[in-house]
Amino acid sequence: MSAYDDRDGYIWMDGEIVPWRDSKVHVLTHALHYASSVFEGERAYSGKIFRSLDHSKRLHNSAEIMGFKIPFSVDQVEQAKTEALAKSGLESAYVRALAWRGSEMMGVSAQNNTIHLAVAVWHWGDYFADKMKGIRLTHAKWRRPAPDTAPCHAKAAGLYMICTLSKHAAERDGYADALMLDYRGQVAEATGANIFFVRDGALHTPTPDCFL
Repeated sequence: MSAYDDRDGYIWMDGEIVPWRDSKVHVLTHALHYASSVFEGERAYSGKIFRSLDHSKRLHNSAEIMGFKIPFSVDQVEQAKTEALAKSGLESAYVRALAWRGSEMMGVSAQNNTIHLAVAVWHWGDYFADKMKGIRLTHAKWRRPAPDTAPCHAKAAGLYMICTLSKHAAERDGYADALMLDYRGQVAEATGANIFFVRDGALHTPTPDCFL
C-alpha cells in the first residue's frame, strides 16, 4: 500500500473536502513540535460509524483537557465524519478525526494558534493479522503515567510516544505487541488496544484511571 501522504481520495479539512495529497500542514505546526493534538480512531461497518457520537464527544473533551476548543461543534464533527466516509466510497473503513494547534506561535506557549480539524477515512484491516488465533505479548518497559503527571483522560498524540517505543521493542523481539502496566505495576492495556480477562465466565477489565 502507498504511503499515507501519497494516495488517491479526499480528506475533510477545516470545513472543506480537500484532495488527499493537498491536505498538508506547515513544518512549524505546533502539534508537530509539542504534540498539541488529539484524535479519535473509529471503525465504520456497513456504512455506519460505530459509536460515532461518543467518539465525537470524547474528541471535544480531549481538546478541552489539552487547553483548546475545537471550532466545530460535536454535531458538525458528526457531519464531517459522515461526509468523509461517504466521499471515500467505503462501507467498512477506519475513520480518523484529528484536531491540532497550528503554526501562528512557536514555543511552549501557543494560546493564539489556530485550531484545525481534519477527518480522514481509509481501508484498514484487522489490527492483528489473525486475532482469532491469538497473539504473543511481551512486557513493555514503559508504564502508563499516573493521572497527576499526564493528561491521561485525553486521547492526546503525545501519550502514544511510549506506545510506539513499546510496540517497536516487542516486534524486534518477535512479539505482536506489548502489555503495558500502570504506574502502580497493575495491568493497564496493550500499546494500541484495551485488554480484558475472562475468569469463571465473567469479563474483567482494568480500572481506566490512567488510560482510556
